[in-house]
Amino acid sequence: QVQLVESGGGLVQAGGSLRLSCAASRSIFSIKAMGWYRQAPGKQRELVAAITSGSTTNYADSVKGRFTISIDSFKSTVYLQMNSLKPEDTAVYYCNAIVVTQGQDNDYWGQGTQVTVSS
Repeated sequence: QVQLVESGGGLVQAGGSLRLSCAASRSIFSIKAMGWYRQAPGKQRELVAAITSGSTTNYADSVKGRFTISIDSFKSTVYLQMNSLKPEDTAVYYCNAIVVTQGQDNDYWGQGTQVTVSS
């Protein structure tokens, strides 16, 4: 069983930066993709950024040029560097991993970390 633990959330003023980390409880060698989602109050969960095992990245239009996703395969950890934060970025951020086990895809989710951006 894989557990994902997020860290790095907090309160920051507009224009500031935060770096989120998501570490797996054990090394993952069959990872298909990892990503970050967020859910703001009253809104549905949305994809923020994703990265595949082949290092292909995908970003939401609203964060392009400001956020960067990266992965450290040795540590089975994915990061989200967030710069030039805006109040609209306020949300609970969730780490996601798609892992192939027993020949099928399995989704794993972290507990979420709160990011609050004040104006």
